[in-house]
Amino acid sequence: MSFRTQPLPPARLNRCQLFGPGSRVSLFEKMAKSDADVINLDLEDSVAPDDKEQARKNIIQAIGDIDWGQKTLSVRINGLDTPFWYRDVVDLLEQAGERLDQIMIPKVGNAADIYAVDALVTAVERAKGRSKPIRFEVIIESAAGICHVEEIAASSPRMEAVSLGAADFAASMGMATTGIGGTQENYYMIREGQKYWPDPWHWAQTAIVAACRTHGLLPVDGPFGDFSDTDGFVAQARRSATLGMVGKWAIHPSQVALANEVFSPSEAAIGEAREILAAMDEAKRSGAGATVYKGRLVDIASIKQAEVIVRQAELIAG
Repeated sequence: MSFRTQPLPPARLNRCQLFGPGSRVSLFEKMAKSDADVINLDLEDSVAPDDKEQARKNIIQAIGDIDWGQKTLSVRINGLDTPFWYRDVVDLLEQAGERLDQIMIPKVGNAADIYAVDALVTAVERAKGRSKPIRFEVIIESAAGICHVEEIAASSPRMEAVSLGAADFAASMGMATTGIGGTQENYYMIREGQKYWPDPWHWAQTAIVAACRTHGLLPVDGPFGDFSDTDGFVAQARRSATLGMVGKWAIHPSQVALANEVFSPSEAAIGEAREILAAMDEAKRSGAGATVYKGRLVDIASIKQAEVIVRQAELIAG
């Protein structure tokens, strides 16, 4: 283990991030009343170019007018390769008030992209005297982004989370698919005449998790396009959770409960984690560095795993 300790991620719930276009005002109240931990009001892909300005005004109005409760409130701005992003940042920070928690930056390719947004955000915050610093979540959606994911994760103290945007990522990589997440029909192996479909997103997710855990950020799985396929959504979410991701996007309200269930530890898991911590406390009092719990060895690494589960349970309870 390096002598530099691995920082903890932000202590906030991020099981489900619910998206809604800024051009559809009728959805805002419903999103606020949902069970999603994070609300992402969108100015990017779900908003037509001619609707960008009005969508921005809609979101600014809604940030102040709607009761968002204790949810993390985020706005996805337009990409840095568009003429819209700088006005998104300036208008949001000058007009939206202190309730806005986070800006989501799409299609990030390197640390310089984050530096550009950070410089503009910092200038507006200082000019307006904002007391609450805006936080950043970025989306890895390109070959450049995944190649530079570690430098992106380390790029700014505003950074809190990194998501995988499967559709644009697939396009950038030249992947022969139009699916958004999930198993891809032609990505299979054959053994003894039977087809087996591996996970084409696994390696990218793992790279994101490693970069996030190294720098104390929240790794988040992105969208699952077929919202009628609940089994497929749950399967991908469970794989993501097993890899170390903390949550998943919802592009339809029906996906919120599914994500919350997958990324919430079960009562059995919580109880076992607490028992492991108690067993290790007893072992330490007797001078032992490890002990046996239900027939298996538990040690310092087991404590860390158990603490993750208990910490998540405490956030949910709170």
